[in-house]
Amino acid sequence: MIKKLPLWAKIFLGMGLGILWGLVAVWTGSEKFTTNWISPWGNIFLKLLKLIAVPLIFVSLVKGISSLTDITKLSRIGYKTILVYLLTTVFATTLGLILVNVMKPGGFFPDDKQEQYREKFSGQVELRQESAREFEEQSPLHFFEEMVPENIFSAAGDNSNMLQVIFFAILFSIALVLVPGKKVEVVKDFFDGLNDVILKIVDMIMRFAPVGVFALMAALVVAYSGDADIFTALGMYMITVVVGLSLLILGLYPLLIRLFAGVKIGRFLKGILPAQLVAFTTSSSAATLPVTLKQVTGELKVSKTIANFVLPVGVTINMDGTSCYQAIAAVFIAQVFGIDLTVSQQITIVLTATLASIGSPGIPSGSIVMLIIVLNSVGLPVEGLALILGVDRPLDMLRTVVNITGDSTVASMVAKSEGELGD
Repeated sequence: MIKKLPLWAKIFLGMGLGILWGLVAVWTGSEKFTTNWISPWGNIFLKLLKLIAVPLIFVSLVKGISSLTDITKLSRIGYKTILVYLLTTVFATTLGLILVNVMKPGGFFPDDKQEQYREKFSGQVELRQESAREFEEQSPLHFFEEMVPENIFSAAGDNSNMLQVIFFAILFSIALVLVPGKKVEVVKDFFDGLNDVILKIVDMIMRFAPVGVFALMAALVVAYSGDADIFTALGMYMITVVVGLSLLILGLYPLLIRLFAGVKIGRFLKGILPAQLVAFTTSSSAATLPVTLKQVTGELKVSKTIANFVLPVGVTINMDGTSCYQAIAAVFIAQVFGIDLTVSQQITIVLTATLASIGSPGIPSGSIVMLIIVLNSVGLPVEGLALILGVDRPLDMLRTVVNITGDSTVASMVAKSEGELGD
């Protein structure tokens, strides 16, 4: 019977059983058993997804772009993709600011908890401060400088250098388009075959997804069992972030998908659900990419040409969930410390969070370092980061869901505008 269930149902089942196992483990004192014998299976699943991420991005981009024999069409798709990504990111940041100013979660934070959390997470704050200082001391053009790899093999060996892989893939693909057809037919055939092999690997990995999700959720419940007071103290902050991210998932994206892609909202939400569940458990847009590609092309009927270009780019530059969260977190910290932010400072947060979200790596908690950049941009104490680190992981899980849902939405919109969205 279980074998006949669709993938999303199996993942849901795995998630539910994982939460149940984690609660039972805490109740019976079996945390060590869960950590030693259950948690590793979640790490294996996560590693498998990361293993296939780089080759999938490279091959899918090459296959997608090289199939566009018209360079003007490539530039048109690229322009649309980046423009829509930026507009949705600005909207997400603005939404976050509105919510945090209306709900004022900082006013609920107990004063006696501040020093406790600063001490508890001071080491993590210092590490992230150092990373942020290095980032801020760099040239304004450092982002573009880092985009170009010195060695493609070194870049491909590190998932945090995804932008460099994308740059080389685009460069390689454009060269394939410009070289006369007969000379590169063998290369194109090779990538066609390689793409099929990689997709088959993705299919094999996804058969393991329910087990991996079970292990990840069980480990998460066990890891946070001793920190229930953090959830109580920061409950209002979490609610504000969850409301903002939920409005994006259930409000903005369904509206865009209906108006600009003509896709029924129910079909969209059902089609992208398996990718959302994997994103929620892995907290990594890059690791979820194989599933996102599979669902967008298979269920939403976006052409592989469009999906293979828009989705890998989105993993790097489209971080709506991250930008919304950064805006809320920055103002929340200001409220906790009793600092009133001016309108100009909040506009600065919108701009900085938008740019910082573009530079956030698509890996778990990759946005924390970028949050320090946002805090520094308006003179807020970075020590306030310690107040929210305790609840970052569950919120990071939901942020990732927003990010990949946004990627899927934009892919559908671009495909519709190019007449490459199936019924």
